[in-house]
Order: sequence, then structure tokens, then C-alpha cells
Amino acid sequence: MTPLQRVRLEKAAADCGFEMTPVEHIEGLELRSALFPESVVVRPVGDLSFEVSASNAQIVSNAAGGVAYVARGFSELYDALRAAAARARTLPNRVADNFRWQTANLQRSTEAERLVVQRVGQNLFRASLLDYWQGHCCVSGLGIAELLRASHIKPWALCADDDERLDVFNGFLLAPHLDALFDAGLLTVDFDGAVRMSARVDRKDIESLGLPNSMAVSGLHDRHRHYLAFHHAKVWRG
Repeated sequence: MTPLQRVRLEKAAADCGFEMTPVEHIEGLELRSALFPESVVVRPVGDLSFEVSASNAQIVSNAAGGVAYVARGFSELYDALRAAAARARTLPNRVADNFRWQTANLQRSTEAERLVVQRVGQNLFRASLLDYWQGHCCVSGLGIAELLRASHIKPWALCADDDERLDVFNGFLLAPHLDALFDAGLLTVDFDGAVRMSARVDRKDIESLGLPNSMAVSGLHDRHRHYLAFHHAKVWRG
């Protein structure tokens, strides 16, 4: 690794959520954060290509078992590191543990108090989805945060516990019209990420909504499929 490469990698790390001082190893530069225990190792494999691996493969790859990702150029490297940091911050149970910590001393004896606790959870869930999906609708790419909806795949009321309710993989960040269709069971997502529209939605209505003929969720993870199976069986009105 050249001195210039190290300087640029250190800047990329700081810009993308790995704020601790990197540690150099034979295999590359280890990037770390105080906000999560996972670390990422970046190894130059050419002038403008980098192998990105992690202590937990889930944060750098959608593939089970995870093979190191090769980023071609600094733009791809920045995207990979931002995504890795977001996934590390929102791994299963991490958001729920934060919720339990924030609400440990809140009362739950009245309906108003329970609503306050629920609102804390919903705000954390929304923040985790904004983080995981990098502030964009996972189908349309809409990037206006104020318009985006945190949509549960398995509805909040039907979840078994807080770990399910606040699991980042139990949600999609969606534009308002897609969120409404998804919640109503008029739209679902197949295991391969393809978006499927219910036959109950007329073609003219699809055109009125400005929806393309083909849509897909970009960045679907294996862990989404458990919740999607529930949506297909209990919510979808195909």
C-alpha cells in the first residue's frame, strides 16, 4: 500500500462512518467505529480497485457466507463503505436493544404512555431504514427523506416481539404511493426482489400512479425473505 493510497483510504473511512484510526495489517487497512463492533478490511488490488471484506460478511455482501467485495474505483469504494457502516449500525436486535435501553424507565400503565413508547420504537425503526437504504426509496430511488415511509413487511401489530418489530430486515423504505400499495397488500416483493402488482389494481390506475412496467427492490438481503413469506401469505391480495 502506497502512502497516497493509505491517506485516501483513511479519508474514505472517516467520510463513510468508520471514525476510529485505521489499523494496518498485512492483508490491508482495518476500518473501525465506536458505534458497532464489526470491522472492515480494505486491501488495494490495483491502482483503482479495492477488496472489501468484513468481520461479519453480512455487512459487505448480500450473499450468504459472503465473499469479499471488489470495489472498482473510489466511487464504488465509498458506496461499499457507507453501506457496510449502515448495515453494521442496523443489524438484527441492534435497533431493538437501543429501543429497550431508551424506554427502560418509561411508564406503560396508560394508553397514552404506551403510545409514547411505541412512538420511540417507530422513530428508531424509521431512522434505521433511512440508514440501511441510504435515504432513498428502495424501489423508485426517491431521495426526499420527508416523503419516505418506513413500511413494515410483517405488520407492527402482528409481530411477535420488539426484535421483529424493530428488525431492519422487516422493513422497506418506500415512496408514499408504494408504501400505501404495499400495506394494502396490492403490491408485494418476490424473493428475487421483483415487485409484483395485484390484479386488483387496474392498468389505468397503474399508469395514473406513474409506475413503470418493471420494478425491483435493489439490495434485497436473504434476511428479508422470512418476512416476505409472511407478507405473501397474510397481507398480499394477489
